[in-house]
Amino acid sequence: MYQFTDDCLTGINEIDEEHKRLFQLINETMDMLKTGDSQNIVLNLLMELKVYAENHFAHEEAYMEKIGDKELPRQRVEHAQFKEKISGYAVTTMTEEMSGQIAQELLSYMAKWLYRHILGSDIMIGKFMDTPKKEDVFTFTSKYKTGIAFVDGQHRKLFEIIKETHEVIEAEFIPDKYDQIVHILNELRDYTVMHFRDEEEYMESINYEGIYVQRMAHNAFVDRLNEINLEDVDDNQKKYLDELINFLIEWLIGHILKLDKKIPVK
Repeated sequence: MYQFTDDCLTGINEIDEEHKRLFQLINETMDMLKTGDSQNIVLNLLMELKVYAENHFAHEEAYMEKIGDKELPRQRVEHAQFKEKISGYAVTTMTEEMSGQIAQELLSYMAKWLYRHILGSDIMIGKFMDTPKKEDVFTFTSKYKTGIAFVDGQHRKLFEIIKETHEVIEAEFIPDKYDQIVHILNELRDYTVMHFRDEEEYMESINYEGIYVQRMAHNAFVDRLNEINLEDVDDNQKKYLDELINFLIEWLIGHILKLDKKIPVK
């Protein structure tokens, strides 16, 4: 069974309740699969999911538009990809054996997509409306400490890399600023991948039950880093970079406070 935990809460009641319902739909379908009537299950699942997902996405996008959330275009793309995936199954022409296989595939896809979308995108709704201005936003303080020495050390390093990127962006007279920013962002990507690997290995070593949600969140963040391509940015490069740095620091802070601080100290 897939659990909707506090890790997935956005703090926006309507969105959280609809996310809970999506998890519930997945779990109900898992129970229904045990009856063996796979084709009808898949048909009913797809019809209900398509309607519910479209309504949920519409509500989510309307809320983001209302508050002027800068992540709305990205959310629309992710929502469209989900709807396209679900619409790609022509279940009416499938055999009973095929429909059972497709049901399992859909459940796995939906659960993984939902976890990653919530932990990588939805938890940030309304969290970075303005570019951070205070220097202490980029400072690793005691409130972020997990008590796990290597984790805290690596988190401190991530704060430092993001702060360095911010400082280069804001500096007016640095030559070859573009190349320097690319270099720092590549360093951030590589260091983040290493950190997540080390953190997950530690969680495995203590049999931490929250590792699945952690992996989903980590994968979503790495995907975001891999999407960065400054060559595609036009004259609004400064604005793009400000919003990017805002996202990175806010996501890191939220991830540490909501997830990493729950990891037990061995």
